[in-house]
Amino acid sequence: MALVGLNLRPALSSLAPLLARVQLELGLSAAAIGVLTTLPVLCLGLFAPAAPWLSRRIGIERTLSIALLLLAVALLLRAGEGLWPLFAGTAMAGAAIGIAGTVLPVLVKRELPRGADLVTGFYTMALCLGGALGAGLSIPLAEWLGSWQRSLGSWALPALVALVCWWAMMPQPIPRPGHQRHGIMGTGLLRSPLAWQVTLLMGCQSSMAYIVFGWLPTLLQRRDIGEAEAGVLLGASVFVQLFSALGAPWLARLGRDERPALLLLLALIGAGFYCLLLGPPVLRWPGVVALGLGQGGSFSLALTLLVLRSSTPAIAGQLSAMTQGIGYCLAALGPLLVGVLLHFEASIGGIWALLTGLVVAAMLLALLAGRNRHLDIDEQGRFITRQQQPV
Repeated sequence: MALVGLNLRPALSSLAPLLARVQLELGLSAAAIGVLTTLPVLCLGLFAPAAPWLSRRIGIERTLSIALLLLAVALLLRAGEGLWPLFAGTAMAGAAIGIAGTVLPVLVKRELPRGADLVTGFYTMALCLGGALGAGLSIPLAEWLGSWQRSLGSWALPALVALVCWWAMMPQPIPRPGHQRHGIMGTGLLRSPLAWQVTLLMGCQSSMAYIVFGWLPTLLQRRDIGEAEAGVLLGASVFVQLFSALGAPWLARLGRDERPALLLLLALIGAGFYCLLLGPPVLRWPGVVALGLGQGGSFSLALTLLVLRSSTPAIAGQLSAMTQGIGYCLAALGPLLVGVLLHFEASIGGIWALLTGLVVAAMLLALLAGRNRHLDIDEQGRFITRQQQPV
């Protein structure tokens, strides 16, 4: 699962440092670049609900295999010349990541239910490492391989390696019937306040993350930071996420619920945005560290909530599909809005105000979604909310 997680961010983070080259070579407007950065996030949301449907028909393991194969094909397609391969490959990569990211929490809930929060932190750490590698190696690979297309396409190789390793070591090569309790499909999830709280928290957190993936280097370049240094700063921020992604579940265990940890991490995100976008140059690296710690930890806890707020793997699958489906569709609006603002020559201060608004909204949602509750199914097959029992 960690090896799979390693491949779920380079397709997104490797594009951001190269946006200036892509825009110059293909003659794209800021709005078109905004569409390009929004497209994979939108496909994440649109295709996440397909994961439970596929899992019920071919099994979770084979669903993940198909997602990895689609990801490798998408990355190879993106290495082609012209607009069509770039946009089509980016959309396919988002679809593959949406499917794979939806089934991973279900596997965690099924295989290691009692340590689900710590295991989620572990594969989230691998996911953040992949994002850091994508951002940090994007420019060097373009220089070494001779083009930005080859740099983007080179990430198909680790996806193929992950596919081979997953097929060889996955826990169940042949799908088996699950326990009857786990196979129950509830109704009325869209009417559950708790499900919406987790969904909207994921949407706000992911919107900030994909704005950073898609636009942080461009925003830093507007503050007279060079292309290479901007890519390094993004890579460093994503690399720092490794430590908080692994440590956040441990931090959350110190309290009665996840609210204090979530608020602390979201405050770090807000401080990081201020230092990078409005602060003096001396705060550049402290801002990178704060942003990385906040985003890595909050993303890890957001994924953990999908497991902790579910009483069975089947519920985890349905909640994961809703949260990542609707949440990522909402998150896609963030990069698109930033692209539109830049197209109309908005100031860095205006973009900072947008990001600060997202941080405040996420904090309010964290106060609700972080409470000690979980989703269950009553005798009539409807979703209900229960007080979480101590483990």
